Amino acid sequence: MAVPSPCSPALQAHPYSRGKIFAWTLFDFANTAFSVIIVTVIYSRYFTNQVAGGQESLWGLAVSLSMILAAVIAPPLGAAADYSRKKKLFLLLFTLASVFSTGLMFFVDEGMVLLGILLFVIANVGFEGGIVFYDAFLPSITSRHSYGRVSGYGFAMGYLGALAILLIVKMILPESTNPEYFWFVRFSFVVAASFFLLFSLPMFVWVPEPMPTEARPPQIIRYGYRQATETFRALFVKREHPSTARFLVAFFIYNDGILTVIAFAALFAENVLHMSSTEIIGFFAIVQTSAVLGSFGFGILTDKIGPKKTISITLLIWIAITIGAYFVASVEAFYLVAFGAGAAIGSSQSASRSLMALLTPKEREAEFFGFYDGLCGKASAVIGPSLYGLIADFTSERFAVLFIGAFFLVGLIVLQGVIEPERKRPAVAQS
Repeated sequence: MAVPSPCSPALQAHPYSRGKIFAWTLFDFANTAFSVIIVTVIYSRYFTNQVAGGQESLWGLAVSLSMILAAVIAPPLGAAADYSRKKKLFLLLFTLASVFSTGLMFFVDEGMVLLGILLFVIANVGFEGGIVFYDAFLPSITSRHSYGRVSGYGFAMGYLGALAILLIVKMILPESTNPEYFWFVRFSFVVAASFFLLFSLPMFVWVPEPMPTEARPPQIIRYGYRQATETFRALFVKREHPSTARFLVAFFIYNDGILTVIAFAALFAENVLHMSSTEIIGFFAIVQTSAVLGSFGFGILTDKIGPKKTISITLLIWIAITIGAYFVASVEAFYLVAFGAGAAIGSSQSASRSLMALLTPKEREAEFFGFYDGLCGKASAVIGPSLYGLIADFTSERFAVLFIGAFFLVGLIVLQGVIEPERKRPAVAQS
């Protein structure tokens, strides 16, 4: 049976078709290969301990630099993508930048700190910047009443992708005593890049971009910067969207904690609990499994009780996790912490995306998600990783992880002032 073109009348007649939702979630399945292998499990440890001689602050610097760049460019490019109706083109360009830079990390060897940082910065900007345009498709593929559920499906698919790439890499990596061990470590970066590229393709083939309703001038980048400036003033100076602004501030704070945990979890496992590479991969397999369950379960809960209450619950879980990580003394106990962290990470990010979709004006999705994913999502990661690296270098990693709990507590407090929009059930159920 022939697959209909994304622009065919059959697909256009069913804007919320399951096929488009599935193709959209496959991008989450694809891009977590980068986040889990490069940011969290393999490259973070390889760069810190082999390339940079054990200096965690250099890894924190690399993460922070990439997030600063992503934060600066995301809002204006988001506005430009909305204006030109070219979200998919921007997403493709950022995805390719991430994929090719990740593959080139194979050539980063011991002592090549500058190259290691440069390639990571480009790859992470491509990854993080692409999420802005990817998330902006959510309002166009499902109804407001189903934002939480569909967003949860996306994150669940992402963690399934993380599980898949972890299993692949585990089969590839030999024992650390093998003379060729680090060659296979570097080869895992090529595998992650290939996985990202392959499974991102359905998003570009089957998820259509809404057609522009009117012709617009070609100066889209200039327009993007101008519109992003005006939106920033409307949000944070004129306070025209007070709940959106307050939520973005709350998200900026607690997401800083989440991204810091992601960036340093494997280093904590290796340096504090002396876990082997095999144990660390198994540890993150548990995290991804519980994240799948959390994304599905809390996605359904989000549609029942609303994203604000769901986020509040997950932030309380995060606070308990940081306290537990401070006191954990055995690998077995750390596995229990991992299960809670997995449930919290998938659910908190999924519910946050749902709330932002509710707060976003129609036809300004990429622009507002540029502030959500870019200015507040990426810029938030400038503070946490840098502070964690410095605290870990000068005191201990246990104290550093406890410090991160403050981000979740403050974010929870700020979140309570957000007024959640109504979520009306569609009059006619969509197929």
